Amino acid sequence: MARQLPYHTMVEIFRRFRDAEPEPKGELEHVNAYTLLVAVALSAQATDAGVNKATRALFEVADTPQKMLDLGEERLIQHIKTIGLFRNKAKNVMKLSRILVEEYGGEVPSSRAALQSLPGVGRKTANVVLNMWWGFPAQAVDTHIFRVGNRSGIAPGKDVDAVERAIEDNVPAEFQRHAHHWLILHGRYTCVARKPKCPACLIRDLCAFEDKTVEPSPKPAKGTPA
Repeated sequence: MARQLPYHTMVEIFRRFRDAEPEPKGELEHVNAYTLLVAVALSAQATDAGVNKATRALFEVADTPQKMLDLGEERLIQHIKTIGLFRNKAKNVMKLSRILVEEYGGEVPSSRAALQSLPGVGRKTANVVLNMWWGFPAQAVDTHIFRVGNRSGIAPGKDVDAVERAIEDNVPAEFQRHAHHWLILHGRYTCVARKPKCPACLIRDLCAFEDKTVEPSPKPAKGTPA
């Protein structure tokens, strides 16, 4: 675990992220707060691409809690059976849809506590919805953000809660809203788990990671002495 980077370094890191992608977007497809909530709940232990492939047709017929209840659990399963843990996820989607209809008038609440009270919705899911739909500076820490935070020194912590607190405490306020997306995209495409793409990293000179990868030496052309 790297030590927490100093404030001036954090400012420069997030300035670069912002310059490269001023308005980062999440990759889960959705049309309203409800479909975002369902998509995020389905994405646990699954890829965004896999969830999007399953939900495109689903959200055409069930984009509200009542429509999901009308669809029914078995037909929901047929839409999402390519996603891991689909049976348990289908049960939770039906349960949370019923609660939204009966207790919230079919609307998704904008409270973290209310969201976390829904079946299958943990703190990370709640934070994603709060951030992506309402623009709250909520930090949803997944495996990518946990890795980037600890490897780089941006937000070191022994568990996801500690990393979330480190982001909230140490990322400058002006960058809080988009910090989650910048970090997750950086972890997904550049600071990958097994062989981070350090030569292409826009914060390489600021990152505290000691075992940075290097550009491979070019192979000599055939017939050329090595």
